[in-house]
Amino acid sequence: MKFNIATWIIHCILLGFLYLPCGDIASAQSNKNNPIKIVLNNWTSQIILSNIAGSLFEKQGYKVEYVLQDPYEQWGALYRGEVHVQVEVWEGTSAKLFSRMVRAGGIVDAGIHDAKTREEWWYPLYVEQLCPGLPDWQALKRCYALFVTKETYPLGQYLSGPWEKPDRARIRALEMNFKVVEMEDGEALNKKLFEAMKNQLPIVLFNWSPNWVEAKFDGKFVEFPAYEPDCESDPNWGQNPGLLYDCGNPKTGWLKKAAWSGMPDKWPCAFTTLKKINFSNKGISELVFMVDVEKKTVEQAATSWLKKNEKRWQSWITQGCTKP
Repeated sequence: MKFNIATWIIHCILLGFLYLPCGDIASAQSNKNNPIKIVLNNWTSQIILSNIAGSLFEKQGYKVEYVLQDPYEQWGALYRGEVHVQVEVWEGTSAKLFSRMVRAGGIVDAGIHDAKTREEWWYPLYVEQLCPGLPDWQALKRCYALFVTKETYPLGQYLSGPWEKPDRARIRALEMNFKVVEMEDGEALNKKLFEAMKNQLPIVLFNWSPNWVEAKFDGKFVEFPAYEPDCESDPNWGQNPGLLYDCGNPKTGWLKKAAWSGMPDKWPCAFTTLKKINFSNKGISELVFMVDVEKKTVEQAATSWLKKNEKRWQSWITQGCTKP
């Protein structure tokens, strides 16, 4: 049946009953030809969750576009309304910019996932046999020679990704004999991990949770001095007065969603769904495992999840918001 805005508004007035305000429904219908632009970043879980969110918006009759964005530059684009949705905001990476943009009014907090995040240096469990005292960071500091490579000699190698992290500042502040080597993407980082695991070689690299690694391999995060916000802003805080970042990252960080501030008015049904979208560590890890390990496409992983979790995602869509 074709949707008729005038008939719907009359229906609202006569029955005095609706799941969303009549004006919002009319506005939402008129805006459905304007695409909702969803941010894509360069890591697997974010891309899969973005595709799931996009599919749910499409089920409500919205057009969707995916826009590849640098994790730092995305904030200006969201603030200006050039893109509209970000499904994964990690506290350890984006808390400052996210909070600043929300306070400025250009971005709205669209709710939190059940998942707890951590981003930190990580090693396979067998490394503890070679470096007694791990996961304490001071043990790693003493064992740096285990991680020396031709590229980093005479320093130990710490493998990171293309994401902006304060690892070099931390190495300076904690006086560690390590050099950061950045991989071009998560896949290249995974390849290095697989090679080291296969040959039982010492390796310390950037890892995060939720991620497939925790479901596949035994390992631990390095325990640096406990994180405090002052560690990033007050040089006098911590064990190295005069330098910032003499601490680790948050251990139980939040994972939030963000939206352009105009989204609630322009696409109210989609925004309501965005607020309800919610994943756990286990749920995200399983999705990433499908793509990074089982080599399914992002679309296949998203489609598989939608088929297996129909009752769940249907509860995220407000009655009256389904595609006419």
